[in-house]
Amino acid sequence: MKKYTYILSLSFLLVSLLVQGQEVVPISKAEVLSKVSENNISIKISKQEYFKAKADFRQTNAVFLPSITASHTAMATTNPLMAFGSKLNQEILTPSDFNPDLLNNPNQVENFATRFEIQQPLINVDGMYQRKAAKSKMEAQALQIERTSDYYTLEVEKAYMQLQLAYKGIEVLEKALETANENKKLADNSFKQGYLQRADVLSVEVRVSDIKNQLQSAKSNVENASNYLSFLMNDSNKVIYKPLDSLQIVSFNNINSETISEERSDIKAMQLASNAYDAMNKADKMSFLPRLNAFGSYELYDDQIFQGDASGYVFGAQLSWNILDGTKRFGKAQKSKAELEKSKLQYQQYVSKNQLELNKAKRMLTDAENRLNLTKLALEQSEEALRIRTNRYKEGLEKTTDLLSAETQYLQKQLEYYQTIFEYNFTQAYLQFLTKE
Repeated sequence: MKKYTYILSLSFLLVSLLVQGQEVVPISKAEVLSKVSENNISIKISKQEYFKAKADFRQTNAVFLPSITASHTAMATTNPLMAFGSKLNQEILTPSDFNPDLLNNPNQVENFATRFEIQQPLINVDGMYQRKAAKSKMEAQALQIERTSDYYTLEVEKAYMQLQLAYKGIEVLEKALETANENKKLADNSFKQGYLQRADVLSVEVRVSDIKNQLQSAKSNVENASNYLSFLMNDSNKVIYKPLDSLQIVSFNNINSETISEERSDIKAMQLASNAYDAMNKADKMSFLPRLNAFGSYELYDDQIFQGDASGYVFGAQLSWNILDGTKRFGKAQKSKAELEKSKLQYQQYVSKNQLELNKAKRMLTDAENRLNLTKLALEQSEEALRIRTNRYKEGLEKTTDLLSAETQYLQKQLEYYQTIFEYNFTQAYLQFLTKE
């Protein structure tokens, strides 16, 4: 037993020195929230998704804006038709060029053409609905950024409270270890005077070792909570954080709502996503209608590169109607209709599931509040019981096993009480997350 106690104490000392060697950084919840808002990877990813959707929306400007291109083409030919046409474009035809021999067997002709072309959409109904769908998707992504931020605010609340709980555990266990060491001294003195048996002293030593083990676990919990906070803040520094305020009962506002608000950012985002599917379905239906586009071009021709002694232009309008494209458009319209109906069902399911979560969380809050009152009462009772047994033990009127049992119960009730505070506070934070508009 002595050997076991020595090894355990040595291990505890080594790990404690390792932990103490790490930098301890005081931090407030507001500071964590600020750093998470600025540096969290998931929030940055959601912003990039928004920029992607915004870029898709900007592409739909093509429904209104013209398409302008410029090109310069160089060619040489002996093809009769192209040779005659090139000379005609260059405005260098002479009567001799109409000689049948030259028409049928022309000499090589060089042609350099500079062309400016513009296409302007006039009526493109399906493109209008595609633009509307892209806009809804962009707005939905903007709301998703907001909801992602809300989620990580909740994660910060949880992680920060876990850090507070871990430090409370250390505080409780250090006091328990101090008490256990004092009782060990009493036990050693009583054993030397012949009032206790060796088995009682060993029980006290085991108790001291058990508390040391729990204390080390609590310190590991501090490291785990600190590492998770670093992850949320996207901070690569391996430091130990210490909260500036301790764990205590708090009251959150705006958690009395009975229903899930449809104004919540993620629910509004799903509604906008459904609107986007609706617009895409209408766009697929409108693809059966004709399109009207204006076009124009201005050309410069010469037999020398980058010259333009001859010029000409073309402009007009085109009404195009793809009457039948197999069954491709019919299938595409049916697919977008199915996606629209699916999005409506997903929206309904999502709202129902969140309402279920809200009802569950409200019951959890009631249960946590009841447990909080009960554990507080049990803590007071166990504290008084330990005080009485400790006084009787000092007078030799109490068994060692009864004292150790009272110590264990008091320690458990303290840890249970602070765990209940954590659950009560976090449930309130979760309710606020569910009911936020």
